[in-house]
Amino acid sequence: MSHILVIDDDTELCELLADYLKPEGFEITSVYDGEQGLRLAVSEAGKYDLIVLDVMLPGMSGFEVLQHLRSQSDTPVLMLTARDEEVLRIMGLEMGADDYLPKPFNPRELIARARAILRRTKDRHNQHAALSMPEKISVGDIELDTGTRVVNRSGEQIELTSVEFGFLEMLLRAAGHVVTRDQLAEGVLGRALTPYDRSVDVHLSSLRKKLGHKLGEIERIKTVRGAGYIYVNPAQPDKDKILQQ
Repeated sequence: MSHILVIDDDTELCELLADYLKPEGFEITSVYDGEQGLRLAVSEAGKYDLIVLDVMLPGMSGFEVLQHLRSQSDTPVLMLTARDEEVLRIMGLEMGADDYLPKPFNPRELIARARAILRRTKDRHNQHAALSMPEKISVGDIELDTGTRVVNRSGEQIELTSVEFGFLEMLLRAAGHVVTRDQLAEGVLGRALTPYDRSVDVHLSSLRKKLGHKLGEIERIKTVRGAGYIYVNPAQPDKDKILQQ
């Protein structure tokens, strides 16, 4: 049974989520302020499989909770945001949230999002356990270790979120070839994209900033309009150029 920590000051919503989630096989713990939620998430690390975190909280905001949490834990986080506040959703993703859900929402969609995140986390752990030797993927100045989940650029470690790591791994494995937004969403987020969903674009923007936009004189991760993204393979510069025409 997966254990979800819900941090939201809306007590009625927390009760509603518990009513929907418990029959679906989830154990729910609800807290109503950010400070208490952060204490539980950190002090009982490993107990919770997913944290559902509201942005608008009294005292310590959801963003502050996420910032402190990400410095101490990689527990997946699904953020709840106001429907019309796209900037808040972007900020949450850039700060390390795994996904977001705008309010008001259908509880069935939250269940689907939660299962997608948990399935992705489980698959990743299974893949790590199955590896007898760490696999290292190197493209240009980037080296990604799938065993330790460490990324180095020219020998210097780069801190990535779990989603950013997943996107980078997919792009590096396909270096020189286009990876569609749908492939990235299905492969890493574990769900299909919805209309006007910018999750992939926001995560890729953050990834670009952390890795550096340029590989020498070449743009490192290029957007192929109407298709997706391509990580430039410096060993095949002509091929990369052709693929974008």
